[in-house]
Amino acid sequence: MVAAALALVVANSPLGAHYAHALHTKLGPFSLLHWVNDGLMAVFFLLVGLEIKREGLDGRLRTWPDRVLPGIAAAAGMAAPALVYLAFNLGSGTARGWAIPAATDIAFALGVLALLGPRVPVSLKIFLAAVAIVDDLGAVLIIALFYTSSLDLPMLAGAGGVLLALLALNRFGVRALFPYLLLGLLLWVFVLRSGVHATVAGVLLALFVPIRPSPGRPEDETSPLHRLEHGLSPWVSFLIVPVFGFANAGVGVLGLPPSALVDPVTLGVGLGLFLGKQVGVFASVRLAVLTGIAARPAGASWRQVYGVALLCGIGFTMSLFIGGLAFTDGLHETETKLGVLGGSLLSGLAGALLLSRAPRRVEEAARA
Repeated sequence: MVAAALALVVANSPLGAHYAHALHTKLGPFSLLHWVNDGLMAVFFLLVGLEIKREGLDGRLRTWPDRVLPGIAAAAGMAAPALVYLAFNLGSGTARGWAIPAATDIAFALGVLALLGPRVPVSLKIFLAAVAIVDDLGAVLIIALFYTSSLDLPMLAGAGGVLLALLALNRFGVRALFPYLLLGLLLWVFVLRSGVHATVAGVLLALFVPIRPSPGRPEDETSPLHRLEHGLSPWVSFLIVPVFGFANAGVGVLGLPPSALVDPVTLGVGLGLFLGKQVGVFASVRLAVLTGIAARPAGASWRQVYGVALLCGIGFTMSLFIGGLAFTDGLHETETKLGVLGGSLLSGLAGALLLSRAPRRVEEAARA
């Protein structure tokens, strides 16, 4: 949050031109911004992949009953914002940005819940984490399927060969992390040159890092997956995400025409996050509970569920990332950032305000 705020200040100060120039400075074959978005963010996506695998095999999404409600909420919570965006942009060249408001930022959303402490039942924190994890998986698939340029078949074949080598390591029970990371670096090079976005390599690598599931018992903290996840987490949280935020959240608003604030891209992204997310998540949960497909999170009132649905509209990291893939021209990039920052801010403030006014006691909340 501090890094994003600092980027906004710098971009609208006399240092703005130096900020933009530094981001496009060449470091070897790529610009600094390219290294951040294709290099550092591959590590971010590796951590996302590790979390998805752990939760699917040994955590909150281990069984089908655990997956039903978060899965429904995540699917509807991705579809509704996309429809809101398309309502403003359908039939124009900007329709390509339909996926920008579809993703929830798990770190920001859970951070707001953490600030609220005991006002929010643990079941809702688990629900939000599960929704965001399924949401991340959907975002990865969207990037791979819809934001891929022309494919280089020899490079894809090379990536496939690396995946077979990773599978062999897994099958032979190799628990040392170094061989996986070495092959992961090679996989990143092949994927980068294949036309598929390079960050997908991080998720693919995560799928082959071994874990020893222990349902109903404490997690095996010595498994390679847990060791890698715990090792990466502080670097991603305190270095990669802030650097990404600083490099991508800088919006020079002083020279923008007022019409940029009500441009279809700005409105589609902002309202997609703020309105689309809350409607998609909350309506799908109500319908799932009403039809008996799933149960409401234990000890949570509908007011609290609605508050969490609002928090799902915080789309900072993944939304900015997809926005950078969807648009390369300066104006639409800027409008995307305005929409992401505005929609995320509104969602966070509204969700926090609603949840802060909810009853403290679980019994009172359940009756609300």
